[in-house]
Amino acid sequence: MPRSLADQTEAELGGPRSVLSLQRRDHQILDGLLSRIDSSGGDDRRDAMTALCRLVFPHAFAEEAVLWPLARKVLPDGEELTLRVEQEHQEINELFSELETIDADSPEHHGLFARIEGLLRQDVRDEEDVLLPKLQEALDAQALRRAGWAWLAVRVTAPTRPHPTVARRLPGNALAAVPLAPLDRSRDRLDEVARRAPRRWASGCAHASRALAGVAGVVEHLPPLRRGEHPSTRT
Repeated sequence: MPRSLADQTEAELGGPRSVLSLQRRDHQILDGLLSRIDSSGGDDRRDAMTALCRLVFPHAFAEEAVLWPLARKVLPDGEELTLRVEQEHQEINELFSELETIDADSPEHHGLFARIEGLLRQDVRDEEDVLLPKLQEALDAQALRRAGWAWLAVRVTAPTRPHPTVARRLPGNALAAVPLAPLDRSRDRLDEVARRAPRRWASGCAHASRALAGVAGVVEHLPPLRRGEHPSTRT
Protein backbone atom coordinates (compact mmCIF):
# COMPACT_ATOMS: atom_id res chain seq x y z
CA MET A 1 0.00 0.00 0.00
CA PRO A 2 1.57 3.35 -1.02
CA ARG A 3 2.34 5.70 1.89
CA SER A 4 0.97 9.23 1.95
CA LEU A 5 3.52 11.95 1.23
CA ALA A 6 2.53 13.48 4.57
CA ASP A 7 4.04 10.47 6.39
CA GLN A 8 7.41 10.49 4.61
CA THR A 9 10.66 12.34 5.15
CA GLU A 10 12.09 14.63 2.50
CA ALA A 11 14.81 12.07 1.82
CA GLU A 12 12.20 9.37 1.22
CA LEU A 13 10.47 11.69 -1.24
CA GLY A 14 13.66 11.96 -3.30
CA GLY A 15 15.29 15.03 -1.80
CA PRO A 16 14.40 18.74 -1.72
CA ARG A 17 14.20 19.06 -5.53
CA SER A 18 12.01 16.02 -6.04
CA VAL A 19 8.65 16.97 -7.45
CA LEU A 20 7.07 15.20 -4.46
CA SER A 21 8.89 17.46 -1.98
CA LEU A 22 8.01 20.55 -4.00
CA GLN A 23 4.36 19.54 -4.15
CA ARG A 24 4.18 18.86 -0.42
CA ARG A 25 5.86 22.19 0.35
CA ASP A 26 3.21 24.07 -1.62
CA HIS A 27 0.49 22.08 0.11
CA GLN A 28 1.87 23.11 3.51
CA ILE A 29 1.84 26.78 2.46
CA LEU A 30 -1.71 26.27 1.21
CA ASP A 31 -2.79 24.92 4.59
CA GLY A 32 -1.33 27.96 6.35
CA LEU A 33 -3.09 30.38 4.00
CA LEU A 34 -6.45 28.63 4.43
CA SER A 35 -6.10 28.83 8.21
CA ARG A 36 -5.19 32.51 7.95
CA ILE A 37 -8.22 33.25 5.77
CA ASP A 38 -10.52 31.40 8.18
CA SER A 39 -9.27 33.39 11.18
CA SER A 40 -8.96 36.88 9.70
CA GLY A 41 -11.04 39.61 8.10
CA GLY A 42 -10.75 42.88 6.24
CA ASP A 43 -7.47 43.69 4.51
CA ASP A 44 -5.62 40.75 6.05
CA ARG A 45 -8.17 38.29 4.67
CA ARG A 46 -8.02 39.92 1.24
CA ASP A 47 -4.22 39.80 1.24
CA ALA A 48 -4.31 36.11 2.19
CA MET A 49 -6.85 35.43 -0.57
CA THR A 50 -4.55 37.09 -3.09
CA ALA A 51 -1.59 35.01 -1.89
CA LEU A 52 -3.74 31.89 -2.13
CA CYS A 53 -4.59 32.56 -5.77
CA ARG A 54 -0.95 33.25 -6.62
CA LEU A 55 -0.14 29.83 -5.14
CA VAL A 56 -3.06 27.67 -6.27
CA PHE A 57 -3.32 28.47 -9.95
CA PRO A 58 0.37 28.24 -10.99
CA HIS A 59 0.66 25.08 -8.87
CA ALA A 60 -2.31 23.43 -10.56
CA PHE A 61 -1.23 24.58 -14.02
CA ALA A 62 2.19 22.99 -13.55
CA GLU A 63 0.54 19.76 -12.44
CA GLU A 64 -1.68 19.70 -15.51
CA ALA A 65 1.16 20.53 -17.91
CA VAL A 66 3.93 18.36 -16.42
CA LEU A 67 2.83 15.85 -13.80
CA TRP A 68 -0.48 14.50 -15.00
CA PRO A 69 0.74 13.71 -18.55
CA LEU A 70 3.62 11.85 -16.89
CA ALA A 71 1.22 9.98 -14.62
CA ARG A 72 -0.92 8.93 -17.58
CA LYS A 73 2.22 7.65 -19.29
CA VAL A 74 3.60 5.52 -16.45
CA LEU A 75 0.55 4.48 -14.39
CA PRO A 76 -1.99 1.87 -15.56
CA ASP A 77 -4.79 3.84 -13.87
CA GLY A 78 -3.25 7.24 -14.59
CA GLU A 79 -6.15 8.37 -16.76
CA GLU A 80 -8.72 7.76 -14.03
CA LEU A 81 -6.61 9.28 -11.25
CA THR A 82 -5.62 12.43 -13.11
CA LEU A 83 -9.11 13.02 -14.46
CA ARG A 84 -10.50 13.14 -10.93
CA VAL A 85 -7.99 15.81 -9.96
CA GLU A 86 -8.59 17.75 -13.19
CA GLN A 87 -12.31 17.79 -12.41
CA GLU A 88 -11.53 19.22 -8.96
CA HIS A 89 -9.30 21.86 -10.56
CA GLN A 90 -12.04 22.77 -13.00
CA GLU A 91 -14.60 23.25 -10.23
CA ILE A 92 -12.13 25.35 -8.22
CA ASN A 93 -11.52 27.55 -11.29
CA GLU A 94 -15.24 28.03 -11.80
CA LEU A 95 -15.93 28.85 -8.16
CA PHE A 96 -13.02 31.28 -7.91
CA SER A 97 -14.27 33.06 -11.04
CA GLU A 98 -17.65 33.44 -9.35
CA LEU A 99 -15.99 34.53 -6.10
CA GLU A 100 -14.29 37.45 -7.88
CA THR A 101 -17.72 38.98 -8.61
CA ILE A 102 -18.86 38.99 -4.95
CA ASP A 103 -18.08 41.53 -2.23
CA ALA A 104 -15.25 40.07 -0.14
CA ASP A 105 -16.92 40.99 3.17
CA SER A 106 -20.33 39.51 2.34
CA PRO A 107 -21.79 36.28 3.79
CA GLU A 108 -22.08 34.98 0.21
CA HIS A 109 -18.34 35.37 -0.28
CA HIS A 110 -17.58 33.50 2.95
CA GLY A 111 -20.04 30.72 2.08
CA LEU A 112 -18.66 30.25 -1.42
CA PHE A 113 -15.10 30.27 -0.15
CA ALA A 114 -16.00 27.51 2.32
CA ARG A 115 -16.88 25.34 -0.68
CA ILE A 116 -13.59 26.21 -2.35
CA GLU A 117 -11.66 25.41 0.82
CA GLY A 118 -13.28 21.98 1.02
CA LEU A 119 -12.33 21.25 -2.58
CA LEU A 120 -8.75 22.43 -2.07
CA ARG A 121 -8.30 20.20 0.96
CA GLN A 122 -9.82 17.24 -0.88
CA ASP A 123 -7.53 17.90 -3.83
CA VAL A 124 -4.49 17.78 -1.54
CA ARG A 125 -5.59 14.46 -0.05
CA ASP A 126 -6.28 12.92 -3.47
CA GLU A 127 -2.80 13.92 -4.59
CA GLU A 128 -0.76 13.20 -1.44
CA ASP A 129 -2.54 10.00 -0.41
CA VAL A 130 -3.26 8.38 -3.78
CA LEU A 131 -1.92 9.81 -7.03
CA LEU A 132 1.56 11.02 -6.07
CA PRO A 133 2.49 7.93 -3.99
CA LYS A 134 1.67 5.79 -7.02
CA LEU A 135 3.86 8.01 -9.17
CA GLN A 136 6.58 7.61 -6.55
CA GLU A 137 6.42 3.83 -6.90
CA ALA A 138 6.73 4.07 -10.68
CA LEU A 139 9.71 6.47 -10.84
CA ASP A 140 13.18 6.49 -9.29
CA ALA A 141 14.58 9.46 -7.34
CA GLN A 142 16.42 10.85 -10.36
CA ALA A 143 13.26 10.86 -12.47
CA LEU A 144 11.36 12.55 -9.63
CA ARG A 145 14.01 15.29 -9.50
CA ARG A 146 13.84 15.80 -13.28
CA ALA A 147 10.07 16.11 -12.98
CA GLY A 148 10.62 18.58 -10.14
CA TRP A 149 12.76 20.87 -12.26
CA ALA A 150 10.23 20.77 -15.11
CA TRP A 151 7.31 21.37 -12.73
CA LEU A 152 9.09 24.29 -11.09
CA ALA A 153 9.99 25.90 -14.42
CA VAL A 154 6.36 25.82 -15.52
CA ARG A 155 5.04 26.92 -12.13
CA VAL A 156 7.08 30.15 -12.01
CA THR A 157 5.86 31.21 -15.46
CA ALA A 158 2.24 30.00 -15.32
CA PRO A 159 -1.04 31.99 -15.21
CA THR A 160 -1.91 33.20 -11.71
CA ARG A 161 -5.69 33.55 -11.98
CA PRO A 162 -8.68 31.29 -12.64
CA HIS A 163 -9.42 30.51 -16.29
CA PRO A 164 -12.25 27.97 -16.30
CA THR A 165 -12.74 27.92 -20.07
CA VAL A 166 -9.15 26.86 -20.80
CA ALA A 167 -8.37 23.16 -21.25
CA ARG A 168 -7.00 21.29 -18.26
CA ARG A 169 -4.82 19.26 -20.65
CA LEU A 170 -2.22 19.65 -23.35
CA PRO A 171 -1.97 21.19 -25.84
CA GLY A 172 -4.68 23.72 -24.96
CA ASN A 173 -3.34 24.66 -21.56
CA ALA A 174 0.21 25.16 -22.88
CA LEU A 175 -1.10 27.39 -25.68
CA ALA A 176 -3.16 29.34 -23.13
CA ALA A 177 -0.14 30.09 -20.96
CA VAL A 178 1.58 32.07 -23.72
CA PRO A 179 -0.86 35.02 -23.62
CA LEU A 180 -2.54 34.50 -20.24
CA ALA A 181 0.54 34.27 -18.00
CA PRO A 182 1.86 37.75 -18.93
CA LEU A 183 -1.66 39.20 -18.74
CA ASP A 184 -2.24 37.73 -15.29
CA ARG A 185 1.14 38.76 -13.95
CA SER A 186 0.74 42.28 -15.32
CA ARG A 187 -2.60 42.48 -13.52
CA ASP A 188 -0.94 41.23 -10.33
CA ARG A 189 1.58 44.08 -10.47
CA LEU A 190 -1.07 46.68 -11.26
CA ASP A 191 -3.30 45.49 -8.43
CA GLU A 192 -0.38 45.61 -6.00
CA VAL A 193 0.41 49.19 -7.01
CA ALA A 194 -3.27 50.15 -6.79
CA ARG A 195 -3.42 48.93 -3.18
CA ARG A 196 -0.42 51.02 -2.12
CA ALA A 197 -0.31 54.04 -4.44
CA PRO A 198 -1.89 57.48 -3.93
CA ARG A 199 -5.50 57.67 -5.08
CA ARG A 200 -4.75 59.38 -8.40
CA TRP A 201 -2.38 56.53 -9.35
CA ALA A 202 -4.48 53.76 -7.81
CA SER A 203 -7.48 54.61 -9.99
CA GLY A 204 -5.43 54.39 -13.17
CA CYS A 205 -3.86 51.09 -12.16
CA ALA A 206 -7.25 49.61 -11.29
CA HIS A 207 -8.64 50.73 -14.65
CA ALA A 208 -5.68 49.19 -16.50
CA SER A 209 -6.11 45.92 -14.58
CA ARG A 210 -9.78 45.76 -15.54
CA ALA A 211 -8.86 46.38 -19.18
CA LEU A 212 -6.36 43.49 -19.09
CA ALA A 213 -9.01 41.31 -17.48
CA GLY A 214 -11.25 42.03 -20.45
CA VAL A 215 -8.49 41.05 -22.85
CA ALA A 216 -7.87 37.82 -20.91
CA GLY A 217 -11.59 37.05 -20.99
CA VAL A 218 -11.57 37.23 -24.78
CA VAL A 219 -8.31 35.30 -25.16
CA GLU A 220 -9.29 32.38 -22.96
CA HIS A 221 -12.35 31.67 -25.13
CA LEU A 222 -10.26 31.13 -28.27
CA PRO A 223 -10.96 27.59 -29.58
CA PRO A 224 -7.29 26.44 -29.75
CA LEU A 225 -6.99 26.95 -25.98
CA ARG A 226 -9.56 24.20 -25.41
CA ARG A 227 -7.78 21.55 -27.44
CA GLY A 228 -7.14 18.28 -25.64
CA GLU A 229 -9.59 18.81 -22.79
CA HIS A 230 -11.75 16.01 -21.44
CA PRO A 231 -15.51 16.58 -21.94
CA SER A 232 -16.09 16.42 -18.18
CA THR A 233 -14.00 19.54 -17.61
CA ARG A 234 -15.63 21.64 -20.33
CA THR A 235 -17.45 24.73 -19.08
